[in-house]
Amino acid sequence: MSDLRPRRSVLYRPAANERALEKAKTIAADAIIFDLEDAVAPDAKEAARANAAAAASSGEYGHRELTIRCNGLDTPWGVEDVAAAAQSGAAAVVIPKVGSVEYLDEISNRLDAAGARPEMRIWAMVETPTAIFDVRALASHWRVEVLVMGTNDLARELRSSLGAAGRHPLVPHLATALAGAREAGKVILDGVYNDVKNPDGFRAECVQGFEMGFDGKTLIHPDQVGPCNDVWAPTEADVEHARGLIAAFEAGIAEGKGVVTYNGRMIENLHVANAQRLLAVADAIAALGS
Repeated sequence: MSDLRPRRSVLYRPAANERALEKAKTIAADAIIFDLEDAVAPDAKEAARANAAAAASSGEYGHRELTIRCNGLDTPWGVEDVAAAAQSGAAAVVIPKVGSVEYLDEISNRLDAAGARPEMRIWAMVETPTAIFDVRALASHWRVEVLVMGTNDLARELRSSLGAAGRHPLVPHLATALAGAREAGKVILDGVYNDVKNPDGFRAECVQGFEMGFDGKTLIHPDQVGPCNDVWAPTEADVEHARGLIAAFEAGIAEGKGVVTYNGRMIENLHVANAQRLLAVADAIAALGS
């Protein structure tokens, strides 16, 4: 299942920077976004496009899921970005400022016209008020596999302040996008944390995103990968608890008990389903290292 593929840490890499692309081969991120948009100056766009396509097709990034963030179709580079990404072998194109199903249809049609593999998907960035209001429709699009929160742009458009006090102004909008993703059965990634010299603040935001229900987080610095992977991975205690809960439930049902408890708490089918999912996630993460 797509939603069980580990996407704890999704690292942006500026595609114009060849050293950054090379280093990404050694970073333990679950996924890489080769960025052609914000991280690339206008005069470097074409070189970045060629670099990203070559990296995505190189076969040199191991288990990492590889994607390419294109410029929007309303820019001088977007059409060629999508065409190049379609032929690159990347798993998906990351599309900024998605605002309508019609726009997603246009991206999808351009991918097909450029010869994209049928399994190539779109990661749609949610970073405008329009996207928040229309997130249910965007998440339901057949080619959208992942929603990506663009928290910096969203905060700017909302005129919200993201400062030392955290990002509490965005929490209602994050929750709305999360609900839309879950309704559609899609993966959703939390937005970036800007202060790379504040590891405590970063970890706190990871914990917040994990507790809200996000599947992982987009990152702007390699040093953020390890803590992010740690927060989104089940601990040994989590795994042990899940196995014990499932065993207790199965034993109780076999004995014909109407009420089953584990560690003093009543457990139901929903608890078992959650425990089974946790074990499946743990197995998927372990498989990355095998």
